[in-house]
Amino acid sequence: MSEELAGRVAALEQLVQALAERLDAVAPNEAASPEPAAEPGPDGNPFWALDGLKAQVGETPGAVLYTGTVTLPTGEHYDWQYGHTVADLLDADWSGYAGTLTALAHPVRLLLVRHILHGARTTAELAEIDGLGTTGQLYHHLRQLVSAGWLRSSARGQYAVPPERVVPLLIVLSGAHR
Repeated sequence: MSEELAGRVAALEQLVQALAERLDAVAPNEAASPEPAAEPGPDGNPFWALDGLKAQVGETPGAVLYTGTVTLPTGEHYDWQYGHTVADLLDADWSGYAGTLTALAHPVRLLLVRHILHGARTTAELAEIDGLGTTGQLYHHLRQLVSAGWLRSSARGQYAVPPERVVPLLIVLSGAHR
């Protein structure tokens, strides 16, 4: 990453942190809502997060912020946020993203990730899922998901979605939702 890009990312991270602090000051006892943007925020404004982001980025071409607070059926809880400037996203080489997105673009892999988020962690548990095919096919799909970073193997035969990937995964799925 170039120094200029690293500086811009650092500046955006500071802006996002300041936005989070401002939101905490407005509603310190309320968690970020996973509801759609049309749901009003603490002040009744359905675009409270967007308005805060606009205030932070000012006259720049814009930024994209994604954030989430997630409690999985397993009880694991994650709070996460990340942002990018529009210029950085539009100027990036998108071809490098193909492998990460392709790993999710298979019904069996999506089924595996869903079951893992619901608590199935071992290859034995995953092999019991209907419609996965052979054990060899199961391992093939797991390797694809691990290679793309959507899964992590914490021990031989144990799989989990890395904490830093839970919210981005759900955001990708919400983007695909119609």
